[in-house]
Amino acid sequence: MTISALLSPELIFINPDISSKKRLLEFIAGTISKQFALTQRTIYINLLDRERLGSTGLGNGFAIPHTRLAKLDSTIGCFIRLKQAVDFEAMDQQPVDLVFCIIIPENATDEHLQILSSLAKIFSQDQVRADIRNASSVDDIVRIIDAAEQ
Repeated sequence: MTISALLSPELIFINPDISSKKRLLEFIAGTISKQFALTQRTIYINLLDRERLGSTGLGNGFAIPHTRLAKLDSTIGCFIRLKQAVDFEAMDQQPVDLVFCIIIPENATDEHLQILSSLAKIFSQDQVRADIRNASSVDDIVRIIDAAEQ
């Protein structure tokens, strides 16, 4: 599965005013629960539990919060470019402003690892991060990620 295939315009957000990691996870859970047959609490608790194992902040202002859910048929992706970076306890201690959340079916272990690897490869590129930070629309973000994936 490609990263671009995970992106739908309804789950890409530019500049929401979110002030903390907790609020960000709540925002993600609320957004996804409105579009899928999942409860906000289940998503939030699972994302939070994963973060307690260790931050999903990879560095350079990028994080990949993720979790697996038993009652899910296909992977869900959500991208957020924050208005203001938040402390995410990232490896490099830098705040995070680019967030790609994935919710994965519980038994999709190989897909999970492939998606995480693809995201890390895409967002490790300085130019990709800079272009996304300067993008003016959801369509621009989709194009940048799609091009980086090629």
